[in-house]
Amino acid sequence: MAILLATVVFVGAILPAEYGIDPLGTGDALGLLALSQVPAIESQLGEYRLDAATLELLPLEWVEYTYRLEQGGTMLYSWQATGSVSYNFHSAPDGAPPGYAESFDAQENNFAHGSYTAPFTGVHGWYWENLSSEAVTISLNTAGFYSDAHQARNRVSGSHALTDIRGNAIRDESN
Repeated sequence: MAILLATVVFVGAILPAEYGIDPLGTGDALGLLALSQVPAIESQLGEYRLDAATLELLPLEWVEYTYRLEQGGTMLYSWQATGSVSYNFHSAPDGAPPGYAESFDAQENNFAHGSYTAPFTGVHGWYWENLSSEAVTISLNTAGFYSDAHQARNRVSGSHALTDIRGNAIRDESN
């Protein structure tokens, strides 16, 4: 009985999940085939980059900080603020109408850490707003396959140099 049960589990669950082999159709029915489809290594076309920014927000002030990523480009991020801020991580594909953006994470918090893979080529980043009556400082650190770090706010707007893995400044040749 134990051997029969082990065989059914192996053929019905392990083969579909690990190897994409589904002779009984249980892998498709249970969604296990998707597990065998996740690549362990994903090649990237662009160069690996690092960025760090310190953003000071006065009461009721906002800032938007974005990067240009190609479809499939990955970015690791970590940010923290000295107080709670309202934020929205959003993206806009190339060719989108003015003001269009897809939101992926919107809430109030004083930190966020994670990874992001661009579903399309375009601009991807955060909008933070300080809703408090005290100044707030946001410290952002990112690493990944992006270009053109851009900052926009109600006080100032502009781009700044990114660095490579060795800490050397990278000039964006696309502008």
